Amino acid sequence: MKKAILSGMIATALVSVSALAQAEIVIGTAGPMTGQYASFGAQMKAGAEQAVADINAAGGVLGQQLRLIVGDDACDPKQAVAVANQMASEGAVLMAGHFCSGSSIPASSVYADEGVVQISPASTNPKFTDERPDPQGGTYRVCGRDDQQGDVAGAFLANEMKGKKVAFVHDKTAYGKGLADATMAAYEKAGGKPAMYEAYTAGEKDYTALVSKLKQSSIDILYVGGYHTEAGLMVRQMRDQGMKTTLVSGDALVTDEYWSITGDAGEGTLMTFSPDPRKNPGAENLVKTFRAKGIEPEGYVLYTYAAIQAWAQAAKTAGKTDYAPMVKALNSGKFQTVLGDLSFDGKGDVTLPGYVFYEWKDGKYGYLAK
Repeated sequence: MKKAILSGMIATALVSVSALAQAEIVIGTAGPMTGQYASFGAQMKAGAEQAVADINAAGGVLGQQLRLIVGDDACDPKQAVAVANQMASEGAVLMAGHFCSGSSIPASSVYADEGVVQISPASTNPKFTDERPDPQGGTYRVCGRDDQQGDVAGAFLANEMKGKKVAFVHDKTAYGKGLADATMAAYEKAGGKPAMYEAYTAGEKDYTALVSKLKQSSIDILYVGGYHTEAGLMVRQMRDQGMKTTLVSGDALVTDEYWSITGDAGEGTLMTFSPDPRKNPGAENLVKTFRAKGIEPEGYVLYTYAAIQAWAQAAKTAGKTDYAPMVKALNSGKFQTVLGDLSFDGKGDVTLPGYVFYEWKDGKYGYLAK
């Protein structure tokens, strides 16, 4: 009899442990948590943590609490694949990442094979959705695309910088080269003639040779397809050589770390980014929450938050977090997020306003005055 009672107690305990194990839903975010682009990883982590905290405080998803796993891919493709496999092995059903397109694209194959929904807050290379592993869905982004960004930047350079000598450089990455090529193509389509097209190596500290070449060619505008660290060093080194060349780039400059690198040399830098989500009326209280914690929700903080918001709302529609019903819900749904109301098109691209120009002034970036 005692054995029977003991067996019953053990069985009950096991059921209770099992129930606890099932009472949470695992999701992940991943990006460059270390390395030279770690400021963007910090943005994603902050957005994801706050989204999970807010959703859990409101009762969770389908009555279950969310548990967040954070992966560090250092913007390295091989490391990104390893992170993706780790996420799948830990039972994650959502990846709100990665940051670099060169990470998101190879990792997407792992997520598709393992039935993990992927919504990137920041990967802008068109191939990410154009060539997604599952043509039916499963791979999405809440940011824009480099061909959209390039169209805006290329037209601006051709129409607003007429008569100026424009050089295009890129860092050989999926993001950087893709953005530079898209912008240059749009520039040429609008009648512009590039004065120079060069590649540089990311991670270096000395760009004197490139800067000297730009100076010899009397370049007025330098378009950089790459990240804030290298762009910041370039503009600083241009100023050191007495150049007044204007640096123009894309969304990878939306971090205060850019100004930390450039100082006053960054004054007048231009960049493209989506309309500032911090100015969205629906994000007002959330922005206050972040700032109360000493976190400025710049760049991709709110984009990561929105990726998790959209997924959570899709789960409510689907009634479960399994891959197939989630894909159906994400493909057909409209979601209320801090970015505004959004949905996804047939490729998994977001239906939100495109890109606008910003200017760095006095250590901050704001809309370019017309």
